[in-house]
Amino acid sequence: MNYPLLSEYCSAVKQAADNFDQLQHLRPVLDAQGSLIMSSGNFAVVFKMHDDQAGKDVAVKCFLKEQEGRAESYRLISQELSFTSSNFLTPIRYLEKELFVASNSTDEEEFPVVLMDWIEGETLDRYVVSHLNDTHALQMLSFQFSRLASWLMSQPFAHGDLKPDNILVRTDGSLALVDYDGMFVPAMEGQQARELGSPDFRHPLRTAGLFNDHIDDFALTVILLSLKVLSIRPSLWNDYAAADRLLFSAADYRDLGSCALLKVLPELFTDAELTRIYGLFLLAHANGELSAVSFRLMNLAFPEKCQKEEPSPLKKQVEAPLEISTKVTDQDRAEGVLDEWGVLYSKDGLRLLKGNKSLTMYTVREGTRVICDKAFYYCTSLKTLNLPAGLTSIGDSAFWLCRSLETLNLPAGLTSIGDYALAYTSLATLTLPAGLTSIGDYALAYTSLATLTLPAGLTSTGANPFIGFNKPKLSNHSSHFKIQDDLLLSSDGSLLISYMGKGSSVTIPDCVRSIGDSAFYECTSLETMNLPAGLISIGNRAFYYCTSLAALNLPDGVKSIGNSAFSWCTSLETLNLPTGLTSIGNRAFYECTSLETLNLPVGLTSIGANPFSGCDELKLSNHSSHFKIQNNLLLSSDGSQLISYMGKGSSVTIPDCVRSIGDSAFSWCTSLETLNLPAGLTSIGDSAFLKCNFLKTLNLPAGLKSIGNRAFSRCNSLKTLNLPDGVKSIGNSAFYGCTSLAALYILHGTESHFKQLLPSDYHSMLRTQ
Repeated sequence: MNYPLLSEYCSAVKQAADNFDQLQHLRPVLDAQGSLIMSSGNFAVVFKMHDDQAGKDVAVKCFLKEQEGRAESYRLISQELSFTSSNFLTPIRYLEKELFVASNSTDEEEFPVVLMDWIEGETLDRYVVSHLNDTHALQMLSFQFSRLASWLMSQPFAHGDLKPDNILVRTDGSLALVDYDGMFVPAMEGQQARELGSPDFRHPLRTAGLFNDHIDDFALTVILLSLKVLSIRPSLWNDYAAADRLLFSAADYRDLGSCALLKVLPELFTDAELTRIYGLFLLAHANGELSAVSFRLMNLAFPEKCQKEEPSPLKKQVEAPLEISTKVTDQDRAEGVLDEWGVLYSKDGLRLLKGNKSLTMYTVREGTRVICDKAFYYCTSLKTLNLPAGLTSIGDSAFWLCRSLETLNLPAGLTSIGDYALAYTSLATLTLPAGLTSIGDYALAYTSLATLTLPAGLTSTGANPFIGFNKPKLSNHSSHFKIQDDLLLSSDGSLLISYMGKGSSVTIPDCVRSIGDSAFYECTSLETMNLPAGLISIGNRAFYYCTSLAALNLPDGVKSIGNSAFSWCTSLETLNLPTGLTSIGNRAFYECTSLETLNLPVGLTSIGANPFSGCDELKLSNHSSHFKIQNNLLLSSDGSQLISYMGKGSSVTIPDCVRSIGDSAFSWCTSLETLNLPAGLTSIGDSAFLKCNFLKTLNLPAGLKSIGNRAFSRCNSLKTLNLPDGVKSIGNSAFYGCTSLAALYILHGTESHFKQLLPSDYHSMLRTQ
C-alpha cells in the first residue's frame, strides 16, 4: 500500500472537520508563524490537534510508508496499554480508514491514524542541553529516568525504540515515552521485530528475530549511564555528545576497548551509583539483556535538594524600577528562590520566574513586579490566580495554554501584556486596566471572551491580539484606535489591525493603506473581499488559511506582500499581482493549491524564500526584468541565484549560470531523487533541500564555499556526500536527520578543517579520497 505525501497529509489535516471520520471534532493547532505543529520521520508524521469535546490537545499520527502487520500490532499494543496505568505511557487508539486524503501518490483515499494524548515537553537530549549549567536538574533527570527504567524492566512488554527523541521531559520534570511502533507485548511472542531501533541505543547483535520483553535492557543502561555521568561531570557533553544521541555511539558498542569515554569513567568511580550502573551496562553489553538481575538495581537515590538562599524581606518601594526584564536566564534559575508552593521567584523577589504545574489556585507574592516569559506555560490545572497590586508586566506566553483559567483580575498598574501571554486560556471575562499601554502579538488569541474594552492608555498592539475570538463585542476608550464594521483600525484608519467578524464578504474602508500581520488569519468563512484603491502593503500571514477565499483583486498601488500572506488559501484561483508590486515575502503563496496562473509584474524587485512552494499546478509568467523562469526554476535576471523550484520531477539539472541556491529553494520536494549541480555553484542557502527525503545522490561542485543552516536536514535517503576542500562554512543542523548518511568524502589533508566545521558526531563519517 502506498501512502500520501506529507504535503497532502497537511492539506487534509488543515480541513479536519471534512476529512476525518470519527475524529471530526479535532482541529489542528498552529505555531506562532501560523504553520501546523507537527514532527515527521521516515515512516510517519505526527500532528498536534485540539479535541474540542474533551478540551485537551491530542496527537494524531499518520503514516508515510507501509509496515507489514501494522494494524494487528497496534490492536495488540492498544489492548495491552489499556490495562496499564502509568504516567510513563499514554493509551492509544488505532483507527483504520480514518482520514480522507486526496493524493496523487496512491489510488487509496482513506488512511489509518493513531490517536493519543499530546504530551507537552522537550525531548530528553534537548532538555539535557538546556540544563547543562543546572547540576540539580541533571541529577533529578537521572533519578526520574532510573524510575522509568526500573518500571519498564518490571513490565511484560518493551518499548522497542528507546532513544532521546522518544523520551519527553514534561514541564514538571516527569518523563513520558512516545512512538510505540516498535513495541513488544506478550501477545506478540514468536513474531519478528517490526523495527530495530536507533543504532546508537541498541545492542550491536540485536536482530529482528530477537523480539521479547528484554529488548530495552541495553538501551536503558546506555541512557541511564549517560545521564548519571552528565550529572557528575556535565562538561563531558561537549567532548562526547552529538545530535540525536547522548554520550555513546554505535561504534563504541562494537569495540568497547576503543571507546574514549570509557577511559574517562574510572575518574568518577568514587560515586557508588555510577559504578553500579556501569556494571549493569557491561553486563547488558555482554549478555544482550538483564534478565538475571533485579530491576531495582536501576534505582537511584532521590537527589538532595540544592540549598537555596532564603529571600530577604522586601523593602517597600516608592516606585517600580523603570524596566525589569521578563526574560529568564540560567543564572536567574540558579539563584532563584522557591516558595512553599514550589513557585520560583528571582532572588530580589521582583520577578516570578516559574510556576508550579500542579497548582489549581495561587496568589502571587506582594512586591512582584513582573511575571516572566512562560512562567505558567501549559499549567492546565490552574483555575484561579490572584495578582498583586504592584504588578506592571506579564511576559510572553506567561499563561499560554492555561486552559482551566477562566477569570483573571488584572491590577490597575499593569502596563504591558506580552506576545501570546493569555492565549488559549478559557477566559470568559477580562478587564484591561486603564493604564495598559501595549498588548503583544496574539496576546488574547483563542480565548472565550465575549466582550472587551480597549483602555484609554493603550498605544500599541501587536499582530492580531484578538485572533480566534468568536465575534466579540469590542468597545474602545483609546484615542489610538477605532472600531468600524468588525474591523479594528489605527486611529487614522490607515492600518487594519484585526477583523473580528464571521461574514463571507468584507469591504475594507477607503482610508486603509496597510493590512496588518495576521489581520484575517484563519477567516475560513471569508469568500470575497473588496480592497481599497489606496492599499499599499499586505502584512505577514494577513490572509493565512482563508480557505474559502476564491478571488482577490489587488489594487495597482500595492507594493509589498508579506511572509505567508496567502499561505493555505486553498480556494484561491484568481489573483492579479499589480504592476507596481516590488516585493513578495517568504512562502507568500504556500499551498495555494488552486492557484493556476500568476504573473510576476514589471516592478517586482524582491522575492523571498520559495514563495510558491506547494503550488503544484501554478503556471508562472514573467514581466519583471529582475527575474526569469527556466525549466520550472525561478531565477534572478542574470541567472546567478536560484530562488524556487516549482516542478515535481524526480530529476533536475540546474543551469550553469547559477552561483547560489536560495533559502528553501527545493524544500519539501519529496519527488526529487537526483540533482545535477552546476560547476560554478558557490553557496547553498538555509533549508535549501529540507525534507527532500528521496534525494539519493548529490555531487557538490569543487567551487562550493558555503552550506546553510538545515540545508540538507531530513534528507533521509541521502547516503554519501562529497565536501569540496574550499567549503568555508557549514550551517547549524545542515545534515540533521539524514538517517541514511554514512560517509562524507573529503580530500586527504583537510580532516582538521572539516572537524572544525562539523559537529563531533559527524567526524566518524569523514572519509578521505
